[in-house]
Amino acid sequence: MKRFLIILVAFFVNSISAYSQNKPSFDANNLQINWELITNNYNKDEKVLTSLKFTNTGKTFFPASGWTIYFNYSRKVSPISSSPDFVVTHINGDISQLKPTKNFKGLKPNQSVDFSFVSNGKILNFTYAPAGLYIVWDAHPEKGYSIKNYILKPIVDSSVNFVTAETTYNNNKSIENIPVESLPKIFPTPKFFKENPGNFTLDKNVSIQYDSEFSGEAKYLSNELNKVLEGNIAANSDVNNEKQIILKKADLKNEEYILDIQSDKIEISASSASGIFYGIQSLKSILPANSWKDKSTSIAISNCYVKDEPRFEYRGFMFDVARNFQTKETIFKMLDAMSLYKMNRFHFHFSDDEGWRIEIPSLPELTDVGGKRGFTLDSKNFLPSSYASGPNTGAYPGSGYYSSQDFIEILKYATERHIQVIPEIESPGHSRAAVKAMDFRYNKFMKLGNQVEAERYLLRDLNDKLWTDNIMCVALPSTYTFMEKVIDEILAMYKEANAPIATIHIGGDEVPSGTWKLSPLCNKLIADDDRLNSTDDLWYYYFDKMENIMSKRNLSLSGWEEIAMRKTVLDGKKIYIPNPDFANKGFRAYVWNNGIGWGSEDLPYKLANSGYKVVLSCVSNLYFDLAYEKAADEIGYNWAGFNNIDKPFYFIPFDYYKNTKEDTDGNPIDSSLFNGKERLTDYGKSNILGIQGQLFSENVRNTGILEYLLYPKLLALAERAWVQNPVWATETDKNKSETVYNKDWSTFVNVLGKKEMPRLDYYLGGFGYRIPPVGAIVEDGKVNANIQQPGFTIRFTTDGSVPTINSEIYKTSIATKGKITLCAFSSDGRKGKLTVIENK
Repeated sequence: MKRFLIILVAFFVNSISAYSQNKPSFDANNLQINWELITNNYNKDEKVLTSLKFTNTGKTFFPASGWTIYFNYSRKVSPISSSPDFVVTHINGDISQLKPTKNFKGLKPNQSVDFSFVSNGKILNFTYAPAGLYIVWDAHPEKGYSIKNYILKPIVDSSVNFVTAETTYNNNKSIENIPVESLPKIFPTPKFFKENPGNFTLDKNVSIQYDSEFSGEAKYLSNELNKVLEGNIAANSDVNNEKQIILKKADLKNEEYILDIQSDKIEISASSASGIFYGIQSLKSILPANSWKDKSTSIAISNCYVKDEPRFEYRGFMFDVARNFQTKETIFKMLDAMSLYKMNRFHFHFSDDEGWRIEIPSLPELTDVGGKRGFTLDSKNFLPSSYASGPNTGAYPGSGYYSSQDFIEILKYATERHIQVIPEIESPGHSRAAVKAMDFRYNKFMKLGNQVEAERYLLRDLNDKLWTDNIMCVALPSTYTFMEKVIDEILAMYKEANAPIATIHIGGDEVPSGTWKLSPLCNKLIADDDRLNSTDDLWYYYFDKMENIMSKRNLSLSGWEEIAMRKTVLDGKKIYIPNPDFANKGFRAYVWNNGIGWGSEDLPYKLANSGYKVVLSCVSNLYFDLAYEKAADEIGYNWAGFNNIDKPFYFIPFDYYKNTKEDTDGNPIDSSLFNGKERLTDYGKSNILGIQGQLFSENVRNTGILEYLLYPKLLALAERAWVQNPVWATETDKNKSETVYNKDWSTFVNVLGKKEMPRLDYYLGGFGYRIPPVGAIVEDGKVNANIQQPGFTIRFTTDGSVPTINSEIYKTSIATKGKITLCAFSSDGRKGKLTVIENK
């Protein structure tokens, strides 16, 4: 027994010793790092000076060496000579590392040191600050430790013309405050609407009658009405109550519908199930905005007659789950919002350098490796920690994927809502997740001595001396074997879900110049194939091969605009022109690059005029991940400008030159910028399939950020995609056009503030949309306030405190002197950003 106790004690002593050896001597929670913007326009150049201040808040010494701090930062860093303690090295993508130099002496408790560095460009909000910091100790290189005590100091920079309370007020001055009863009853605005005398009362005594082919829509309507009404409204064609909702077949265009509300019945007529579905959405739109707050015993709605149809066949939204993952439930909610506003295409960007998010059962490595991010220096087992995802694998939103069953459920959910899901398999560029996953597979089978299986889906030339690890080798037959395998397994999921699919998006964008130049396999292919003269031609070789793969499966090929372009030489310079080889092969070009001031403002129109089917995905107006405005507390990049809700609203698909107002830096432009640019011909118009908003997820670190960036921008997109061409888009008299536009704009923002945002406060449990900031100005010694979307409640304080739901409501000019703090509140009590103005 005594011997046993000695052994047991020895075991515990050894365990404690091993634990202490594996535990770093300094706790990362005791390292505080403060980031601060010093100035933009550093040394009168397009540079920004920032600093990191390191403080030891613990009781032990922070060592002078033996550690590395990793962080995500989208800028190139150059330390200034007065900060010799650290050196920063770029690793890959947005990942950099900071290491101490010999000058750094460590930090005693409560001691601090500053590190200043210069980066390219400007920093206009916190989005551009370093993020995702963690420390790795040389003695424990297997693990990273998050630095949680990281503080961003407020951005103050007099060299930048930030948005002010006054500029916001002036921007809102043309907006009328329209009574809610004078607003359109349906959103998006229908083609024809007539209100009639009387009303229909929705209650539990209503029955739903339907033609057999609309049984799915009848069930959907029943479920939707039961969310707002007490009792049970059943979809049962055998039940014939006194009051009826009738879904019936009619000779109308494909997505056209008629909604006829009478005192004793509601009829929704269409030739297609999608038309019936859109009629149901219009019926829901007529319901009071607060209907989803609590169930009612009855809801009275005005009689009316509606005949409506969409302007565009393609009304799309692209969401990126590769860079940062979102759950299946989040996608469901997004699809519900899209369907409420009659959008019908969901472009699912599920793969990119930073993640592969759909399980392909026969290639489990794609999600085992490509669906995880964390601290790694070789990316052999999982991907590195991009976009502030931190050092730990398995952590949301850096890690995660949809099982094949999850994806099938997403497809079913979308199909029930008449939304087609367009999967995007990024290739041949933006493919690090796939490439690394197939490297893992290669190494696994090589260790087993099975070279044939190892090389079956290999995506890179192992002898390429210039290889970039996010580009597939287009000369490898296994690249096409891989793509076929992925496509076939995705198609099997669509089949099981009974979901339609007509096209697959293959990306095709941003392959760097010179890629494949030193690949022996690519050079051999060029030598052996008479059609190929240089590595530039490999681009078209890949698209041609992929088109053949698609056509065999009765699919069309979609991709970003590069799939429709060819490099050529003019006056000794390489330029891009529409590629004549693919114009008649049904390629669908999603054209984003019309950056205002970049020189390619007419690219979408050039491609449409050349015969390509085009989805307008223009960065000028339709990139929702861009920040709303030039404000230090906004979220989002500004590399292509800013994107408030007016951008998608005033977008004119067939002539966006007409009212483009600013360049990619947010500066006003002169219309002469478009002189000599190619205009859209009538033939080109026939090739415009529709429009699509994009939300790339570099900065979408939670659902709160997602909903803030997406809503209400999505509603502006939905209005422009559905509604017929407005008068102001074609009116040639500038003053008349502006007058009509201001009227339509006022109507739209009033609909948002008084109907749709209050609806979204409770619909599906509520949406965290952006509440617009209050505009304010001092005039004649008083503070006047306004808001972009009338309908929100403006509250204020005069004592310097933050307004609450109980603060005084702004109704008229404020005469009180001193600091006035204003804030807008939603119907459910959420508040927007603070506006502070001094009344001297």
